[in-house]
Amino acid sequence: MTTELTDAQARARRLSRSYRCRCGKPVFFDNTLCLACGATLGYLPDEGRVAALEAGPQPGTWTTSGRADVLKLCGNRHSPAGCNWLMYAANPKDLCIACRLNRTIPDVQDADNARYWGRIEGAKRRLTSQLIALGLPVRSKLHDDPERGLMFDFLRSPPKGPQVMTGHADGLITINVEEADDAKREQIRHAMREPYRTLLGHFRHEVGHYYWDRLVWNTRWLEPFRNLFGDERASYADALKRNYEQGPPADWAHSYISSYATMHPWEDWAETWAHYMHVVDTLATAMGFSLDPHNLEGHIEPFGPDALYAPDDPNATRFLELLNGWLEIVMVLNEMARSMGQPDFYPFVMCKPAVAKLQFVQMVVLDSRSNPEL
Repeated sequence: MTTELTDAQARARRLSRSYRCRCGKPVFFDNTLCLACGATLGYLPDEGRVAALEAGPQPGTWTTSGRADVLKLCGNRHSPAGCNWLMYAANPKDLCIACRLNRTIPDVQDADNARYWGRIEGAKRRLTSQLIALGLPVRSKLHDDPERGLMFDFLRSPPKGPQVMTGHADGLITINVEEADDAKREQIRHAMREPYRTLLGHFRHEVGHYYWDRLVWNTRWLEPFRNLFGDERASYADALKRNYEQGPPADWAHSYISSYATMHPWEDWAETWAHYMHVVDTLATAMGFSLDPHNLEGHIEPFGPDALYAPDDPNATRFLELLNGWLEIVMVLNEMARSMGQPDFYPFVMCKPAVAKLQFVQMVVLDSRSNPEL
């Protein structure tokens, strides 16, 4: 009897957020130490698991069960970033793939900056681990792929301005580090009338713009994108001005995943991409902890093939099963959040056009695995 995993099973395991130490006790994504047995822990990005470590053959090296290679800790392990990722000991670089994506970090001599950066890196590691698990290209623009890579600037607005704007441009994602301040972020969320605003949400939205450039622009997906999302050649400046002067259309919820998605086809894509990432990560986490939507008492009106962009796609049935299962779980989680006096876990309502766009995103993601040139 073989114990080898299929590609699909291995990918599902990498997407799961359920981990156990060698002692059998549960450990979690950002843990560096098992509180039950005292084992040093590290995250293996290529396997998508948190592993207990043993001292390696040379000082500063480590080994773990199931792997013959010798490992080392990321150079940001003991910085305010608190990175727990592992690397091959033979790798001449000091930083893991997630940390190599940084071009600029805030001055960590400032206590607030150090605190902000730690929270930002935690969100970025969760993002990066998911991108790797999905099989998407993740390479540093600064160190590995200057033409098509990805990098981050984490900046703080000076006291007298100008204000740092979160955004994406040609592979560079800029994040205002003050988004890591819960009170300030909540104030912005309220002022912008947003139902949801998180650091991880920012990362997922902005990286969606990056992957549009990588996976859609100038590929066979461009014309289908324009047919579904609209023509991205429409003036972005005019769209931005119209959005802030007039707001979203009154009936936006019938066609879009969020009100911000109405602004421009690029923003519709980025919002849809972010929600696809939310769905995949949340559902994989739930299933990793054996939370089966089929065993829940909640009932939803499931989406059918008529909601899909491509109902004849080979993965269409599986996509619907996952999406409808996730909506079952979300209904329960929203009620649990309300039981704690908290906002809804997922404060959005799906419509059929949004589901079609989500399937389109998945088709692009799956296609990228078979096309290393993207």
